[in-house]
Amino acid sequence: MSQRIAFQGELGAYSHEAVLKARPNATPVPCRGFEDAFQAVHDGAADLAMLPVENTTYGRVADIHRLLPESGLHIIDEAFVRVRISLMANAGQSLEDINHVRAHMVLIPQARAFLDAHNITFESAVDSAGAAADIAASGEMGVGALASHVAADIHGLQVLARDIEDQGHNTTRFLLMSPQADETRRSEDMVTTFVFQVRNIPAALYKAMGGFATNGVNMTKLESYMVGGAFTATQFYADISGHPDDPAVARALEELEYFTNTLEILGVYPSAQVRT
Repeated sequence: MSQRIAFQGELGAYSHEAVLKARPNATPVPCRGFEDAFQAVHDGAADLAMLPVENTTYGRVADIHRLLPESGLHIIDEAFVRVRISLMANAGQSLEDINHVRAHMVLIPQARAFLDAHNITFESAVDSAGAAADIAASGEMGVGALASHVAADIHGLQVLARDIEDQGHNTTRFLLMSPQADETRRSEDMVTTFVFQVRNIPAALYKAMGGFATNGVNMTKLESYMVGGAFTATQFYADISGHPDDPAVARALEELEYFTNTLEILGVYPSAQVRT
């Protein structure tokens, strides 16, 4: 029996594409929101959850770093998906027939140069793959959707233009999450992700980060965000290269723990090849 992987969005969403890339034989389980994807795993409707965390053009996915520690799940893998935007519509039309498109509000600005060049107007939709599904179901003509080519394949739409995104580097990073932690060393290059809050003492963050520098541990991400609605309660999200069993990483985490009120490891997983 194939694994069932929950994701936010409709079939054909970029999160669905991430599922196909990470686990080609998995059964995708579309969900309305991020919390619904987590809940699907807890309810037994899915085995794993695939969540986007950051994009090279737009940065951190809103709310995701707050939701990850609360999810009760553990990161076991990562996947990077190049965001390739296709313009799709019902069959029997050419690009010149399309005067209006629908897509998620985040996707539209990524193809503005193409839309402006072809005098195509646009409107935001809740979900790009959902917009594709709606257009296919209605049989509308003269209207297209901006989405992954996967959405066109699933919903039977014709791709009229491919790779129309303005930025050629646009990539989204996804995390694959499981109810069970897996900290086995499955690769020579591992990533450890954790969240922490520093103690309320002068230069606490500076001192906490010093352990990674002195032990030669590469920190690839460090972001802060508020918790509990308080401006003074700041939580940090971090990715480092290495495994907690590595002597240098163990020493750095031990020093970090001395300066923190809370420290929680969210996952230990192989580094994707795109990093190396």
